[in-house]
Amino acid sequence: MTRQTIQTDKAPAAVGTYSQAVKVGNTVYISGQLGFDPDTMELRDGFEAQAKQVFENIKAICEAAGGSINDVVKFNVSLTDLNDFATLNDVFVANLSEPYPARAAVQVAALPKGGVVEIESILYIES
Repeated sequence: MTRQTIQTDKAPAAVGTYSQAVKVGNTVYISGQLGFDPDTMELRDGFEAQAKQVFENIKAICEAAGGSINDVVKFNVSLTDLNDFATLNDVFVANLSEPYPARAAVQVAALPKGGVVEIESILYIES
């Protein structure tokens, strides 16, 4: 299988030694996305705004990989405060339809650049 790096200007540029996503065969591994506006590279203000921006960033990367958010099979979510879990669920419902992908969510002490939510994802694109 070939390994392809995925990159789009419609999502924040990688700010370290990683790629926005890597595609191997029909599977795409999307790096953790924070709530950065890709045009300004500034974090959105507050949990809900950051979570919504994270989804926009993931959608853009999915499309650059030749898929869509509906192709995601797994999300891994890191939150700095589990009290935001209900709002997180609302953002998921607004962006996804059933059957929902698998998901894990954990509280962490801190996220890069002061973010309050980071989501990584895996999608599978049918041939």
